[in-house]
Amino acid sequence: MRNIRNDFPILSITENGKPLVYLDNAATTSKPLPVLDAVDAYYRNDNANPHRGVYELAARATKAHEDSRLVVAEFLHATPEEIIFTQNATESLNLVAYSYGMEFLKEGDEILLSVAEHHSNLVPWQRVAKVTGAKLVYLYPDANGLLTEEELDKKFTKNTKLVAIGHVSNVLGLEIPVASIVKKARLVGAVVVLDCAQSVPHMPVDVKTLDVDFAAFSAHKLYAPMGVGVLYGKKKWLDQMPPFLTGGDMIGNVHEQNSTFAEVPRRFEAGTRNVGGEVGLAAAIQYLDSIGWDYIKTHEQKLMSQALEGLKSIPHVTVYGDLSPQKRHGVISFNVDEVHPHDTATLLDADGITVRAGHHCAQPLMEYLKINACVRVSFGIYNTTDDVDAFLNSLKNVRRWMGFGSESAI
Repeated sequence: MRNIRNDFPILSITENGKPLVYLDNAATTSKPLPVLDAVDAYYRNDNANPHRGVYELAARATKAHEDSRLVVAEFLHATPEEIIFTQNATESLNLVAYSYGMEFLKEGDEILLSVAEHHSNLVPWQRVAKVTGAKLVYLYPDANGLLTEEELDKKFTKNTKLVAIGHVSNVLGLEIPVASIVKKARLVGAVVVLDCAQSVPHMPVDVKTLDVDFAAFSAHKLYAPMGVGVLYGKKKWLDQMPPFLTGGDMIGNVHEQNSTFAEVPRRFEAGTRNVGGEVGLAAAIQYLDSIGWDYIKTHEQKLMSQALEGLKSIPHVTVYGDLSPQKRHGVISFNVDEVHPHDTATLLDADGITVRAGHHCAQPLMEYLKINACVRVSFGIYNTTDDVDAFLNSLKNVRRWMGFGSESAI
């Protein structure tokens, strides 16, 4: 762990005069030296516009761009032609909504979503439904935040044509039953869109084994730079889909009155790409592979167990979702009785502890839980048991700091 933490320069800074305890990894992760070095090396040595120049520097930029695609494809167990670079998971999901949803869905079709979806995987489908006449149908979790077979059986119908669902909830940290969802989708001829933004930092994602039609994630939650996202799509669908954005580098030929478009994946990559960010993403994937996914899972579950046990021992704290650490992936959301989540987060920040407070871009889930907002603590590969202790010790004092006396102090 000491070696891993030393790879992340930002972890050595102070926050409000205290050592930084970074626990907002579900929002974005810090970047290790191999990623920072890879990005720096690209801009120092290989910076040019890919696919455009015949000179050697441009050829190196193109190679860096396409080599990064190869690394991502291997990471997801996909082919390079099935990997599209975007700005983030939000753009990836919008691409599917506009280029697939607007084209293939029609009035009377049903789009199946979970009420726990991030707005990025919900608002685009609202727009698709309004334009096409398709209907939004929601899956609701049980009291533990889990989707049951009974709920799936009730909501899948012969009209279900698309399922858009998060692999892991960014609020509850719970994994959805992908295999069961895909099996039911195949029985009714529906495609499955998987939002992997919260799963790829914590587990290997094999899109072929999962057999989903589309999958999306953001690089910045995978220890890579901001401004890069990935969309995986089965080639049989990508070949049929029109481009989402149009302009340079995604064309075949352009005439005054009409244009033809490039083959996939370039058809969906209009304009100059963020090659430095793509290089950083490839370096991040290789860095995580060098640590090992078994180690990552074991380490993060240890932190999750410690945090959940500690939270259960603090009076006046409500944790949302199943309390089993084995069912959690990096995220815990909670509230302190009679304390606004923003006040809780501000008081923790005074101790140098960074957590997120708000609706977490999941307002329908907040409504379902009958709360306006909550506090979210989320873990990464560089967090330690000392980080968890610091968080819990600070949290124990929140109600006292807010004027509730010593009745909640431990």
